[in-house]
Amino acid sequence: MSRRLRFNAFEMNCVAHQSPGLWTFPGDRARQYKDIGYWTDLAVILEKGRFDGIFIADVIGSYDVYGGSNAGALREAAQIPVNDPLQLAVPISMVSEHLGIGITASTSYEHPYLFARRLSTADHLTKGRIGWNIVTSYLESGTRNTGAALKAHDDRYEVAAEYLEVIYKLLEGSWEEDAVQADPARRLYADPAKVHPIRHRGRYFDVPGPHLCEPSPQRSPVLYQAGASRAGIGFAARNAECVFVSTPTQAALARYIAALTEAATAAGRRREDFIVYTLATVIVEESDAKAQALYRRYLDHVSAEGALVLLSGWTGTDLSRYAPDDLLSKVTTSSGLSMLDRFSDQRDWSLADLAKWAGIGGAGPVIVGGPETVADQLEAWQEATGVDGFNLAYVTAHQTFENVTGYLVPELQKRGIYPRDYAPGTLRQKLFGRGDRLRAPHPGAGFRTLASTFPDPPLVPPFL
Repeated sequence: MSRRLRFNAFEMNCVAHQSPGLWTFPGDRARQYKDIGYWTDLAVILEKGRFDGIFIADVIGSYDVYGGSNAGALREAAQIPVNDPLQLAVPISMVSEHLGIGITASTSYEHPYLFARRLSTADHLTKGRIGWNIVTSYLESGTRNTGAALKAHDDRYEVAAEYLEVIYKLLEGSWEEDAVQADPARRLYADPAKVHPIRHRGRYFDVPGPHLCEPSPQRSPVLYQAGASRAGIGFAARNAECVFVSTPTQAALARYIAALTEAATAAGRRREDFIVYTLATVIVEESDAKAQALYRRYLDHVSAEGALVLLSGWTGTDLSRYAPDDLLSKVTTSSGLSMLDRFSDQRDWSLADLAKWAGIGGAGPVIVGGPETVADQLEAWQEATGVDGFNLAYVTAHQTFENVTGYLVPELQKRGIYPRDYAPGTLRQKLFGRGDRLRAPHPGAGFRTLASTFPDPPLVPPFL
């Protein structure tokens, strides 16, 4: 018997996320991303489909590697314009009862003291359904516009590690569990003896504390991470509860999960302590023939330029310098890997092949068919790799997720491998069934018992 399959919806607060050009498809709603109704309608669809959550990506800056400018990104709406994801949490929560809300936010641009308050506020208002996708950011344009220096790749993870330590201290350790008394008779809301400064002094941050917010239902949000490098895998192995990965083949996914599991074991964690979702795009209709026909119609709207704009940004390589018939084995990325190494271990594609393939769904597989065909393929991916679930990208809004909910989910439920209802409780409780809060051996849990033992700060002279 296969393990349970899980779905997240992969979204972004923009027009063209993973399928640039498809916003021109008749009936697509992506241009309504600025309207609350777009997001509330989507939340209702996803909760009906028993999705674990909606995972909202984000990027700071614009894709300006292709052709040396952001002109292509602007023409194709390739992840620009893009709005703030965290502000979507409340309207989504108001029309849903169970749907998790994963928000992407970078450790490179916002001070952890301020961000901790935003996290706690969102967790309070959603009654404990918030997740945080921890990213370090990689676009030069983002650093130019924020005044931050773009650090070397591994150094960004050093900053992220200390950033997360500050977040743990604020959310887990600053306020004791019974600090809030809310006692009108004694005129005592919070007991000062149970609210502690964190007195953090590190290499990158000095944060005396205390945290501005009382403990939220989860304290720390569910922690998501998507690092694929050695440093990223190490960071995820220590901290992530949900891991997102994007690979085009089952072999690559199986290697990634094995490496992540090995690193997590070395960090004292178990495989059951984290959930792995892999990127996939599902085009499903009531029959194979109708699904293939829909796919062919989608292909007519793919933007090759938009796909190359995104691929150039992801790899740091200006793909406008190559001809469409150039083979990927001749294209070297900024990391020193060939495009062939990065995107396929099966055959040598041309750049035109890659643009067509990545024009729908980005760097993950596209699975097309009727409910039974798609269900068979998803089960095959899980059996071959050990993946827990799928981070489903959309082709058109909201048709892709309506079809998944209407056609695919009933087939998976009939097979007994997909939930028919949600578990009660917070997002963390729904996902793991072990309570609302981080638990050992997760490193964040240890900060909750250290509230009264944070070191005293060094003495400084008073202001004159």
